[in-house]
Amino acid sequence: MAQSTDSHLVDQIAQLNAARNLVLGDAAFYPQIVNGVLPIIGARARGELRRWGAEFLAETFASPAFDSAPKEQLATNVLQSLRDTLELPEEDTVTLKYIVQTIASLYPLVFRHIINHPEDSAAWDNITAIKQDILRRWDSFPYPVKICCIKFVQRVVQVQTHGLIADPRRPDQNETSLAIVPKNHALLSLPNLEAEASGLLDRLLSVFQEDSSDPLLVNATLNSLAVLIRTRQSVGNKIINAVMNFIPAKQVRPPITPTTRVAVKSMERTARSLMINIMKRNNSHPLTSKMQQYIERLLQSRLEPVDEPSRKRGLPIEPPDGLDQFKRARLDAETPPLLKVPPLPPGPISYAQLYTLTNDAGLSNFDVKQLPADLLVKIVVPVLGRVDPSSMHQAVEAIRMRYETLKKQQAAQAPVPAADEEDDDYEPEYQPMDASAPTAAPEDTASTELADIEPDLVSLGPFVLPQPPPLTENEAAEIGRGAVGRVFGMLASSEVTPAPAKGKGQQHLGFGRLAGSTFDRDAWVTVLTRLATRAPAGLEAGSKKSAEDSKRPAAISDSIRETLYRYILEDFRGRVNVGITWLNEEWYNDRIQMQFVASLRTEDDEEASVSLHYDHWALKLLDGFLPYLDSRDTKIFIRFLSEIPDVTIPITKRVASLAKDPERVNLCVQSLLYLIMFRPPAREICLNALEDVYQTYEESRPAAGKILARWRPQTSDQQQQQQPPPPPPPQPLEQPAL
Repeated sequence: MAQSTDSHLVDQIAQLNAARNLVLGDAAFYPQIVNGVLPIIGARARGELRRWGAEFLAETFASPAFDSAPKEQLATNVLQSLRDTLELPEEDTVTLKYIVQTIASLYPLVFRHIINHPEDSAAWDNITAIKQDILRRWDSFPYPVKICCIKFVQRVVQVQTHGLIADPRRPDQNETSLAIVPKNHALLSLPNLEAEASGLLDRLLSVFQEDSSDPLLVNATLNSLAVLIRTRQSVGNKIINAVMNFIPAKQVRPPITPTTRVAVKSMERTARSLMINIMKRNNSHPLTSKMQQYIERLLQSRLEPVDEPSRKRGLPIEPPDGLDQFKRARLDAETPPLLKVPPLPPGPISYAQLYTLTNDAGLSNFDVKQLPADLLVKIVVPVLGRVDPSSMHQAVEAIRMRYETLKKQQAAQAPVPAADEEDDDYEPEYQPMDASAPTAAPEDTASTELADIEPDLVSLGPFVLPQPPPLTENEAAEIGRGAVGRVFGMLASSEVTPAPAKGKGQQHLGFGRLAGSTFDRDAWVTVLTRLATRAPAGLEAGSKKSAEDSKRPAAISDSIRETLYRYILEDFRGRVNVGITWLNEEWYNDRIQMQFVASLRTEDDEEASVSLHYDHWALKLLDGFLPYLDSRDTKIFIRFLSEIPDVTIPITKRVASLAKDPERVNLCVQSLLYLIMFRPPAREICLNALEDVYQTYEESRPAAGKILARWRPQTSDQQQQQQPPPPPPPQPLEQPAL
């Protein structure tokens, strides 16, 4: 029968926990769940259910997710159940603690309900009876409940004093206090409530006036007073003055223990934090100077009675261990007894004999394995805790001396191996000989003859690792591509280097700076572009090349170029700087190689040539991102065209191809206009491209015609003459005569 009851209780607790999880997920279910579980957790329920219900109600009315309006409606429903549970003769500390917490949360809600519903006298009677019961039993409650009572009293004082009115037109938005109570209320008497609050505040502050204050109650009171000081200016100065008259160090009574020191420090820290927070919230508080003096007085007072033992270290009562025998005799200290170590028996020695230091035959022959391991642990640990350190040290030294003596005896009795036997464990000390040093003269003729007859097999010369086999061209290319891929992977995962602050960075380095000296992403990009362009410089050109040599590409450099191309196209708008840097390096490398090849050419050798890369990769890069440009990329595209080193006819044709799309005609015309205005060497080819756009695409004529009229007026006039005249406007119809 008892098992069925216990299983039923377990099922009920599981169902209640499921209901709690439901309301924790959605606070809208709180009214329904609370009204449903009230009959289960009432005063007649079992102790486990009452404890669960008290905790659940405390959690419900303290939840910030539960709105105050439905919480106020629900507060009156649980008052009778809480009152019945509180009046039970059984006193469960956990249940009482949660009930007092619930009442502390309920009191402002019930007070506001009574203000708005003066006819609900039953609710006011219940909350009044609960309040009187808690205040009557306050001093007899256990400490966890006393701390909750302090919070409850703080709520009562806060509600039953006058607060600030934020908006008189909306009383529902104002804080619950006596300020929103009507003067002629049927149930609430303002003078009686205010007098009760004053008395409760005096009772709350009396903890600072006692001869021996409990640190738990003092800290709880100090933490609860901060709300009253902040929200109730009428009692704020009274509370501050009461706290400033409290000096924790003056209430210490000897003997001063470590627990006492910790308690005093905790009270001082809490009081100091309270004053500091008050001054932070209100810098112009009239008691600011007194609070600062109080903080300094706390620091000074704690040094006298509490910290005195910790500031000085007294002389040792006994001389410390480790003194020699003469100092012990001089200080009249007791010399530890010397341990008598019996000699080892002759013959082979076992481990048991090695570690046996007693002459008692019974102890020596006792087999410890007969005892269980847990019993041995219970015996050995307390015994080791009571062992004299000096005796333990003597025993360890005796066993060490025994062991060293046995080792020497075994080494002396070990047979000497024959000269002709091989010793696998023998490792000679290696001391390399200096090959350049002169050979020492032999001491006698016999040793010289022996050295001539038998070679020196033991002496070793300097050891040199063999050279690794050379890599093939394909292996070297594969290793190079792998290294390049890892570097680009690091670049893709790194952030863009932030711009240096004004007055910092590379502006002090000037033209003498190194390109890759910053070790950031831009430095790695510079290194990679120069590896692709300058590293193979001179390897692609020659005086005379065969057909196969001219067609053979530089594997690593072309791999870096291809990876750079893909890296830029992945995010062209964010990596346009990389593309500009790369093309500048390619153009510079092409010009240097052309000068180098020109210097190698002679009258007989006119076949020397060089592979040019700028035109190929510039056009390939343009073909890669031109299809994705739109009108919003005008600044990026113009910047790219303005900073590449050379604008060629194929590049202008690629720019002119943008006019095929009517939405990108403006992008094409503006780009060509910028090149015409600010790149004079490319002005003519850009004008030719613009003229071709003007003649081919009709959508570009309004914008391109204005540019041609300025830079090529003769072409603009010819175009206007070639255009057919516009048709005449239609003539109005003649009205027939009436």
